[in-house]
Amino acid sequence: MLQSFNTIVEALPNLLLGAGVTLQLTAIAIVIGMIAGSLIGMARLSSSRLVRLAARCYVDFFRGTPLLVQIFMIYFGLPVLLREGGLKFSLSQFMAATLALSLNSAAYIAEIVRAGIQSIELGQREASESLGLGAVQTMRYVIFPQALRRMIPPLGNEFISMLKDTSLVAVIGFEELFRRGQIIVASNYKAFEIYFSVAIVYLVLTLLFSQVFSWLERWLNPVEQAKKKAIAQPLAVRDQ
Repeated sequence: MLQSFNTIVEALPNLLLGAGVTLQLTAIAIVIGMIAGSLIGMARLSSSRLVRLAARCYVDFFRGTPLLVQIFMIYFGLPVLLREGGLKFSLSQFMAATLALSLNSAAYIAEIVRAGIQSIELGQREASESLGLGAVQTMRYVIFPQALRRMIPPLGNEFISMLKDTSLVAVIGFEELFRRGQIIVASNYKAFEIYFSVAIVYLVLTLLFSQVFSWLERWLNPVEQAKKKAIAQPLAVRDQ
């Protein structure tokens, strides 16, 4: 037991470095996925049938195929395809991992954005138009801020899923948390202790970010804010 504990303690600094890389990769993928996914989600609601069809094909492809296949397709297949077309092109492991995770995340976020926008009552749009706001202004100032509050729970789930899915990029040799664990196991053959440590690090990260998104959801909830103000006002009067 003591030997297993020592093994975990010795591996922990290296695993924490890998956890930092995992967080960096997740954050980049989510940010790019948010930007692309928001645009694709709005394209899903476009008045143009062609735009809607293109957005639907994108979403269906990246949601309907395994992320592992997408990683292989981008890291191994995309450079070969471009070289056959006469272009000299190569992808680093980091770039391939970021691209694959971002494209995959964008498809899921697009559906979150679409559903969030559609959840806002039609009367909100009609009221905005009656006040003279254009379509872009209505989306920016009225629809999207309200939809964003409803998107926080599924966006939190997507972030946590992406955090765990980063382990798949180990197949192309990118040294994030899981790959670091594999390298350590290859050197000391302590598979259970190391993979158990990797699992615990993932668990701590997911629990931490679950709490962050829960707090964010409460902070953006107008009902919760109203309750806090209602509680704070009598206390402020009493203190005076």
